[in-house]
Amino acid sequence: MIGPVTISVLVALFVWWISTGLILIGIRVADRVGGGMHGRLTLWCAPLIPLGLWGLHWSAQHEQLLAVYVAFFSALAIWAWIELAFLSGVITGPNQFDLPNGTPEWERFLRAWGTVAYHEILLVVMFVSLFAHSIGQVNTVGFWTFAILYFARISAKLNLYLGVPRINLEFIPPHLHHLKSHFRKADLNWLFPISVTCLTFAVACWIERIIASQMLADKVGFGLLAALSALALLEHWLMVIPLPDAKLWRWMLPAPSTLRKDYKSEDAHGL
Repeated sequence: MIGPVTISVLVALFVWWISTGLILIGIRVADRVGGGMHGRLTLWCAPLIPLGLWGLHWSAQHEQLLAVYVAFFSALAIWAWIELAFLSGVITGPNQFDLPNGTPEWERFLRAWGTVAYHEILLVVMFVSLFAHSIGQVNTVGFWTFAILYFARISAKLNLYLGVPRINLEFIPPHLHHLKSHFRKADLNWLFPISVTCLTFAVACWIERIIASQMLADKVGFGLLAALSALALLEHWLMVIPLPDAKLWRWMLPAPSTLRKDYKSEDAHGL
C-alpha cells in the first residue's frame, strides 16, 4: 500500500511536471498571440503572489498535514509567477543584447548579470522576506521549498554560464533569444561537482529527517522537500547526461509561432 510519504513524493513530482508545463504553454500561446500578450498573461497571474503569501503566512502557524501541503503549494505559486514574469520578458534585466564575440571574461560576467538582474533582485528580496517570516514559526516547509528552488536555480545558472556539455535551448522564448549567447558549452566546470554534491547531501538530509521524525506531517513535509531536491539534482545531471528531457513537455505544447522577429545585437553593457 502506498503510504503518505510516497504520496507526498508523487505529488511533488506531478506538481513539478504540470506547473512547468503550464508555464511553457502560457508562454508559447503568448508568443503566438503577440500584441503585448506576455504582459497581460503576467498580470492575469499576479494574484498568485498575494495568494501564495497568505498561504505561507497561515500555514507557518500550523503543524497539521493540511498546513504542510498549503505551505508547499504556496511557495510554488510564488515561484511560478516569478518564473512566468521572467519567461514573459516582464522582469528580466537591462541587457537585452547578444554577447559580442571576443568579449573579455569580466565583461562577459557583467553582461550575463545584466540579462537577469531584475529577476535575481526580486528572488533575493522574496527569499530574505520568507526567511525573516519563517523565524520562530512551527511550519517552515514553505520557506525551505522556496530555498531549494532558489539555490538550485542559482547553481544551474552559474553552471550554464561557466559551461556544461548539454544545454537545452528548445523552450527559450523568442524575446529571450539573447540569453543563448551568454551560455557556454564546455566540459565539466569546477562548480558542477560542488553543485551535485551539495544537492545529494540535501536529499540525504531530508531522507534522514523522514526516518527520524515521529509526526506524520513532518514526514510528509520532508518527503516533499526530498523529492524537490532530488528533482533539482536530476536537472543538474541532465546538463551532462544526454537524455531527451524536453520530451516531458514537448508533446503538450502548441506548435511554436513561425513568425520571426528582429533582435538587437548592438554593443551594450549589462549594467
